[in-house]
Amino acid sequence: MSRKLFKSGMIVSAMTLISRVLGLVRDVVIANLMGAGSSADVFFFANKIPNFLRRLFAEGAFAQAFVPVLTEYQEKQSDEEVRVLLAKVAGTLGLIVTLVTLVGVIASPVLTALFGGGWFLAWVNDEPNGEKFELASLMLKITFPYLWFITFTALAGSILNTRGRFAVSAFTPVFLNIAIIAAAIYLAPNLEKPEIGLAWGVFAGGLIQFLFQIPFLMREKALVKPAWGWQHPGVVKIRTLMIPALFGVSVSQINLLLDTFIASFLVTGSISWLYYSDRLLEFPLGLFGIAIATVILPALSKKHVNDEGKGFKQTMDWGVKAILLMGLPAMCGLIVLAKPMLMVLFMRGAFTIDDVNMASMSLMAYGSGLLSFMMIKVLAPGYYSRQDTKTPVRYGIIAMVSNMVFNLILVFPFGYVGLAIATSMSALLNASLLYRGLHIAGVYKVGRQTLLFFGKALCASVVMIFVLFQLLPDLNAWLNFSFIDRATYLFGLIAAGAVAYLLCMLLLGIRPWRIKAGF
Repeated sequence: MSRKLFKSGMIVSAMTLISRVLGLVRDVVIANLMGAGSSADVFFFANKIPNFLRRLFAEGAFAQAFVPVLTEYQEKQSDEEVRVLLAKVAGTLGLIVTLVTLVGVIASPVLTALFGGGWFLAWVNDEPNGEKFELASLMLKITFPYLWFITFTALAGSILNTRGRFAVSAFTPVFLNIAIIAAAIYLAPNLEKPEIGLAWGVFAGGLIQFLFQIPFLMREKALVKPAWGWQHPGVVKIRTLMIPALFGVSVSQINLLLDTFIASFLVTGSISWLYYSDRLLEFPLGLFGIAIATVILPALSKKHVNDEGKGFKQTMDWGVKAILLMGLPAMCGLIVLAKPMLMVLFMRGAFTIDDVNMASMSLMAYGSGLLSFMMIKVLAPGYYSRQDTKTPVRYGIIAMVSNMVFNLILVFPFGYVGLAIATSMSALLNASLLYRGLHIAGVYKVGRQTLLFFGKALCASVVMIFVLFQLLPDLNAWLNFSFIDRATYLFGLIAAGAVAYLLCMLLLGIRPWRIKAGF
């Protein structure tokens, strides 16, 4: 099973790598066009709300509830009953999301006032920042339909994933990045407000992703006519699982929205600095954490349905070790190389060295929580695969309330950086609670070998940090480098860090290439 998971994980990681690289190119183009000023703040705000709801209706809570139920139907029911389930789910989810989308478009000023309170108050008091409220309300009308497109894209992706077709859904986000890049290059510069051009890029990207999935569903004979099925047994089971999962799986997204709300009261640029930091964090998180979580959820669901307790624990252990192997060095590298990465990727056009300095501080704060974010992605399927969505919700509530408290404590002395620190602290708490719950329930317990593996990976990461600090030039040297020199030196540092980490792991007796055999 580990070999099969490894192969699937590599496919998802490869497709995700393409998407994340294009995502970075997209952010480079946006940074060059708008920097971290008012226009960038408004665009990131208008893009964040539909993306938050996407985690609720599409990739997050829905997938966590839908995949285990669909797996159960595919293992125990006839093909016709599976098709009926797909039709009822598509029709029921489709109608709900259509209504939500219409409300979102019509009520965009209300949503802007709710999540951008600082801008709304400025608008009410006729202050300069009031323009942000008006512009964000308009752009939200353009970006909100993305929710409709991506919901059906996620439904199609979940179906394909349960049938082992991981590459299609992992590759699909590439089209969103291409659409935004094209809009930034060809449309936005020709508009009085370029951020509106980017909003249309989001709309087009969602549409293209939706259309791309259809031929693959036809090939799997899974393209069905949607039908309303609120009382269908499978739909009842999915919505019963999904309602608590709506909250549990989206805690980190809710925390990010809380950060956005508070940041709307802070100095201009705060939302953008947090966004650019979060985007760099998402690169390793998507490449490793989400990729591993994507492939183990169907595997865990199948183990649970077939009552394979030992296989379930082995799959969980494989996921945890894989995260430790790749997550620890990624976290350390992100913190140490924060400024060089921001300089190479974004420092041009409207994005200045001051923006690099500001964004690097929030990136280091976010980076400290990378391993926790990854662990959440792997530990949560341990609950969802067993169709337990209530327990993660309890932990999610604790984590979210804690994040709010951390925000209030840290925002005053540290500003926007305090928001990033609070997010990382709440992620650590969430991951700890998830593991504790699995441990107490007897579902999964970290063994001596895994603890030893963690210790060795930690030692190798410390050696890697030492090597990077020895080779890292000071800030003035980076400023004097040309772009080519910066990029070359950065890739050299990453390569040197990777070699140091791997050599140390080898000396400690770990053979990373044995990941496909379960280490």
